[in-house]
Amino acid sequence: MIPRTPKSPAAFAAPRASARSAVAVALSLLAGACQSSSTSTSPPAEKAAAAPTAAAASASAAAPTAQYKVGMILVGPYNDKGWNQAHYDGIRSVLAKMPDVGFEYVDKVNPADRPNVKGSQVADDLISRGAKLVVYNSDDYKDDALETARKHPQITVLHVSGDYAWKDGKNHKPQPNLGNIMGRIETAKHISGCAAALGTETGKIGYLGPLVNDETRRLVTAAYLGARYCWEKYQKKKPEELTFKVTWIGFWFNIPGVTLDPTKVADDFYSSGFDVLLTGLDTPEAALQAKKASGAGKKVKYVHYDHKAGCDLAPDICLGVAYYNWAPLYRDAIEKARAGKYASEFVWEGPDFRDLNGDASVVGFLPGNALGERKAQLGAFVLTLANGLDLWKGPLKFQDGTDFLKDGETATPQQIWYLPQLVRGITGPSK
Repeated sequence: MIPRTPKSPAAFAAPRASARSAVAVALSLLAGACQSSSTSTSPPAEKAAAAPTAAAASASAAAPTAQYKVGMILVGPYNDKGWNQAHYDGIRSVLAKMPDVGFEYVDKVNPADRPNVKGSQVADDLISRGAKLVVYNSDDYKDDALETARKHPQITVLHVSGDYAWKDGKNHKPQPNLGNIMGRIETAKHISGCAAALGTETGKIGYLGPLVNDETRRLVTAAYLGARYCWEKYQKKKPEELTFKVTWIGFWFNIPGVTLDPTKVADDFYSSGFDVLLTGLDTPEAALQAKKASGAGKKVKYVHYDHKAGCDLAPDICLGVAYYNWAPLYRDAIEKARAGKYASEFVWEGPDFRDLNGDASVVGFLPGNALGERKAQLGAFVLTLANGLDLWKGPLKFQDGTDFLKDGETATPQQIWYLPQLVRGITGPSK
């Protein structure tokens, strides 16, 4: 099977054939205001596997016998209201309709929570207990995923956010049983940036960033491009009047003594005149500190990331949430793998603008209550994206003044994926 080719930003647009489809796009967004959408975080019925120690794998009770079994390795807590919970909820929703498929997971597999445990050790343990497909959910696991795939060629290994399976990428490492999946959240980050620009009263937008790499640079840049567009288009103001600043904490979530404290970083933004904060973290500090600041009388708002229920944390001051719906990608991979038809592929899937927040869209955006009357303008922006607006188009310069895209030039998927710097207009380091 030929691996799927990642779609260019313009390819996300729905067909322009009819006014009816255009209206449907707008209604899909506007009808999807952030409402209570939390999923339960009570202990799951599936078995949470014990992580192996450095010396030996810890024994645990055998999971119920199943014809096929999936193992998942999560970098953070399965119920973090962010990245990890989105993966956990997504795969559970798929497996709920596959009663003959077993499931085990190990969460918090990271240097802080399990300093002597490698992801590949956890995978070995899951495989020893019957897992036929192993999911690694973080870019940090790229080498663990490759090691597992090479060591266990009969096992399907699915790595989220990596690129080893991308034949046209810079890091292609052919391995028949290793695949990559990723949601093209850049489009939803455009929408997040637009929501931030529509919601700010001070013109000062902050971004709570994790570690710095190609992925996080392109997401920050995507948010900025959306913010700049809507700042000019709807706020009728000049780009130089917009402040857009990123502060990197050093990892996907707080590691005391290692990273900057995201709670303090969020507070610093809110106390220094930034009235809107976007987040790129796995965890909800931007929302929690916004709620605290709002309770103290500050006029602040936030834009959540990763998990669909993000506005539930503080509904009245939430401008929206860009989120992943991992279910379609997991369903496709599991069905292929258990049928013995899985082949290495790189999947970078964008939103389905026919129903942005529907079950089939891998990427979505739910507008929040804090948008108020501005929700109509956000809907108009989404409609413009659906009809082909490409914000990855020149002229654009990098922070150091060199050209990223010349006037009229459109970025390739590779230029976006491997973004080496932030673009000019963003305050904060690119490395």
